[in-house]
Amino acid sequence: MSLNSCATPDGREIGRAQAVQAEACGIAPTSDMNPVLLKPMGDSGCQVVLQGRPYMNLSAKRYYDLKETLWKVVCESFERLRENYDVIVMEGAGSPAEVNLRENDIVNMRMAKHAEAPVLLIGDIDRGGVFAWIVGTLELLQDDERKLVRGILINKFRGDISLLRPGLKFLEERTGRPVVGVIPYINDLKVQEEDSVALEGFRKRDAEVKVAVVRLPRISNFTDFDPLLSEKDVSLRYVTSPEELEGADMIVIPGTKNTIYDLLFLKESGLSEKIIEKRKRGTMVIGICGGFQMLGKEIRDPYGVESERRAEPGLGLLDVETTFTREKATYRAKAKVIKGTPYLEEGEVLEGYEIHMGRTKAEGYIFELTRESGRKTFDGVASEDGMVFGTYLHGIFENNAFRRRLLNSVRKKKGLSELPPRDVDPILERQREYDRIADVVRGNIDMDFIYGLLGV
Repeated sequence: MSLNSCATPDGREIGRAQAVQAEACGIAPTSDMNPVLLKPMGDSGCQVVLQGRPYMNLSAKRYYDLKETLWKVVCESFERLRENYDVIVMEGAGSPAEVNLRENDIVNMRMAKHAEAPVLLIGDIDRGGVFAWIVGTLELLQDDERKLVRGILINKFRGDISLLRPGLKFLEERTGRPVVGVIPYINDLKVQEEDSVALEGFRKRDAEVKVAVVRLPRISNFTDFDPLLSEKDVSLRYVTSPEELEGADMIVIPGTKNTIYDLLFLKESGLSEKIIEKRKRGTMVIGICGGFQMLGKEIRDPYGVESERRAEPGLGLLDVETTFTREKATYRAKAKVIKGTPYLEEGEVLEGYEIHMGRTKAEGYIFELTRESGRKTFDGVASEDGMVFGTYLHGIFENNAFRRRLLNSVRKKKGLSELPPRDVDPILERQREYDRIADVVRGNIDMDFIYGLLGV
């Protein structure tokens, strides 16, 4: 379950966490790595993405009615992966001992039993109560499930390991399973997050260019803004009230799972009025995906794709109109600039990906998109002065030259000197971070034990 998703090379949609793990392994992500993705749409409903394609919108109860259909798809994905790879790591979702959900489980112990896989039970000690959690989990597992658990891992430990050893000895004696390792808490981890819960602990810093990202209730793909955090002259913060927009040099409206409801949030909270006011005072406003749709004159939902509202006026900052369709666009794409702006050079090519339901009509697009299939289309609109800019292209800030020109346009407006672009490949930066994690994990667990489980 995640609102942070990613487009695969074959134009399907999977969770960001699975895409990150594939990238760390040096392989292309596929929908078999995340055959069932749940994208929350409210407090009790979600969109079911099956094998990378939208399947249907369901309440939690109706979702459970589909369990055997979904189970078949999961098993088929597993078999395809088993044909192509020597090692498969299956990551559960939530606790494996949710007794109220056991009957409908398709992702934890039922899958482990199906694959006859050895299981490592991992406890997050940073949250507290890890000993009770591990012992209680084993107690609540059924006998055939418990037999699969071969070892215990402690994650995110801070402090002196010698003080923990009596507890580790207790766990081994009480459970009969070895503690395979204790992984220390890794500070300043720069890995794309799975979901917006990570924003609860987000720390901002003070810098020259102040960027405010609106934290929508249904925010998605907020990893779009990770590259901005790599720029030392950027202070990025997530805001939920009009007052927090004061002092912002750039306002970003991000993607969302429900554009109309989050547009209503902007209006009801007073953020929309404040954004319009800030635009009039010369603040740059950028919309990505759903944020792009909100910047337009109107959003139409004739088929009830997102809500019971058939139309809702937008912020009116861009001369565009969006209509939701039943088909979802999930593509990796290259965007050629066909109309320059102060921060986009005509002829340059940017890379990113699309994940959206709507189609946005406009005059004077700034991008010609070439999707991985070879099909061409158009995207992106900017105001005449370039101070309002919207696009469907997720990942656009990973393009170093564009990102720096955008920030320099703000610096110039503030009377600051321009800075050169960072000559760093974001993919290479992420690989270095994966290597850092791997080194920490390898140095703190019994790798011979792990290799023994794998039979290698």
